[in-house]
Order: sequence, then C-alpha cells, then structure tokens
Amino acid sequence: MLASQRDLFDVPRDVCYLNSASYSPLPLRTLEAGRAAVGRKGRPWTLDADFAQRQHERARTAAARLINADPADIALIPSISYGVATAAKGLTIARGSRVIVLENDHSSPVLEWHHRAEAQGFAVETVRQPDDGDWTTAVLAVIERSGAPPVCLASISSVHWSDGGLVDLEQVAVALRRQGALFLIDATQSAGVLPMEVKRLDPDFVLFPTYKWLIGPYGRAFLYVAKRHQNSIPLEQTAAARRNVRAENEVYFSDLSYVGDARRFDMGERDHFISLEMAAIGMEMVTEWGAAAIAQRLAMLTDGIADRVRNLGLNIPERALRAPHILCLGFGGGMPKRLVEGLTEDGVYVAARLGRLRVSPHVFNDERDAERFVAALTRRLR
Repeated sequence: MLASQRDLFDVPRDVCYLNSASYSPLPLRTLEAGRAAVGRKGRPWTLDADFAQRQHERARTAAARLINADPADIALIPSISYGVATAAKGLTIARGSRVIVLENDHSSPVLEWHHRAEAQGFAVETVRQPDDGDWTTAVLAVIERSGAPPVCLASISSVHWSDGGLVDLEQVAVALRRQGALFLIDATQSAGVLPMEVKRLDPDFVLFPTYKWLIGPYGRAFLYVAKRHQNSIPLEQTAAARRNVRAENEVYFSDLSYVGDARRFDMGERDHFISLEMAAIGMEMVTEWGAAAIAQRLAMLTDGIADRVRNLGLNIPERALRAPHILCLGFGGGMPKRLVEGLTEDGVYVAARLGRLRVSPHVFNDERDAERFVAALTRRLR
C-alpha cells in the first residue's frame, strides 16, 4: 500500500487536516517552485522566448495523463464554470429536450444550463438526491424515464461534493449513448483519485481544477474536449487560438483561422508563470503515485473512520455507493451546532456540507489522523 506522504508536505504533526475536498495543502516542491516563479516574474528579462510555451505544454501533458487523453485534446482554463461555458457555447441543445443535472450538485455544471434553458427552449431536469445514496440508479432512472422528452445532455459531477456519492460513469455513458445524448463530466472531486480513461469512456467534455485532489494552486483548471467538438468557437477570441497571429511577424494578422485542436479553447492570459508550473508539479506527483494506490490508501482511512464511528448513531453511506476518499456523516436530528468549530478548536479540520460532516483525507494523512478525528468527534457528540 502507498505509504503516507506527510514528509512531502508542510503539515505539522499537531494539525489533523481532513478537508482536501475543499482545498489541499501544497507539496513542499510546489511551494519552492512557486517562490522561484515569483522571482522570475520579478526579473522577466531572465525568461527565454520559449519559456511560456514549455509551461503550457508541460501542464497540458500532465493533465492529459490523468485521464488518458491526448494533450492536444486538453485546454488550459481558469475554472470549471469557464469550461462549462466554453462547452455550452459550442453546443446546440435541441428545443423540447432535457438537460440532466444533480440535485445540490456544485453550481458550475448546473447554472449554465438554467441560464440558457428558457431562451433555447429546453428543460433542466434535476436528479433528486437519493435517500439510499445510490446516485447511479437515480441518474439512470431519470435518463430512461418512460414518456419523458429526449435527453440531450447530462452535466453532472462524478462524485457528489456534499455526500461523497459515487456515480458509475460507465453505466451513465452507456445509457446516454443509447439516446444519442451528450455527456459533460465535472471531475473536480475525482480526478487523480479515481481512474478515468476518456479514450474508452468517450465523454464529450471532462473538467477538473488542481486545488483539491491534484494538490495544486487555485485558478488553474483543465478542459478535455472530444475531437468531435473541436471545431466550435472558443469562449474568448485570442491570438493563441489562431493559426498565425504573432507579434514577432512582419504582418500581425497573417492567418485568422483557428488552430485545429483543443488548444483553441485555451483561456486568454494563459502565461501564468507562477501557478502553471505549480499545477504541473502536483499533477505529476499524483500520476507518479497512481490513482489506484491513492484510492486504496484513502479508502483504508475512510473505511477505518466509518467502522469506528458507527456506534455514534450517525448515518453512514454504504461503502459501495460512496467514493473511497470522501466520507460524509449524517445526523438524524441535524448536525449539532458548532460541531465543526469545536473540532477546529481541537486541531481537527473537516467541513460541513448541506447538513453532513464531510471528511476528506489525502496522501499526507495517516492512521494517527484518523484516530484523532474519531476521538475528537466522539468527545464532541457525547
């Protein structure tokens, strides 16, 4: 089993940080790279002409490896909402059809479609949060509902941020293909931990940022665009998206046609000398550990916690229905007031999410952290 990687992070022993589903700490290597990058920005004359391009492609390649994609199918973006807006601009949602989203899903894969629904004449149908935690069955039931208008798109997260519920992407992809529907996956809470093979799964779009499970900075994210969608118009009009708009040329606007791959969807001002290298380092470290090894280690921690808190009267999702790295604990009578604040006072950091207590360890956590959380939670509840 993958050992704890705590020595690669600046996480003091007296800190029990179990909140990587919100923000992960940065590895020491990444912190050093960030400091060096700030220095380079302070002395920009030290940057060679190809420096920015090398950064772009290093990060693009690192992101592609996480989902087994071609680097040419990856765009550099600042956020999930930017990526969803990019996808939406290039899609035609048929009038009278349905776009499927998850109840209480994070806002990014949801709000764009509510914004467009009335003007474009389609309906947004919400998959209700299932009482039994089985998101996959609930999604499939909505897709295949008898007598319903056709599904044009499902825009959903692979792991639900508020309850840790796991969506079986393979089953959903098959159901959508039967209807000729599109599939947009927000992999924010799964990229790097749960394996994804886009060449086999064949979604239309996949999006993920680096500031959670990919142990990277805020404001860096990536968009996979299937080749069949790479002829659409980007969200922004930039020189980098065109074949030959170059300041070093004698003629600036030489060729205004778009580049032929997902690079056309890169954000404007993509030369993030500081944070782009930091993002690449985190993704490279995650790839080196491997999703299977990370998931195994984190499942060991969350399963151990679940087993030890069952006697506290909590609602705990079935193991087969939840992600291995996110454990959300429910309270029959509602979460006690100031529970999260009390745990913070004990040096234990978790998050409240829609009435549940979300526990999300990463590779820097170990069994001592799990034991400390269980002890602190037990004290606070009793």
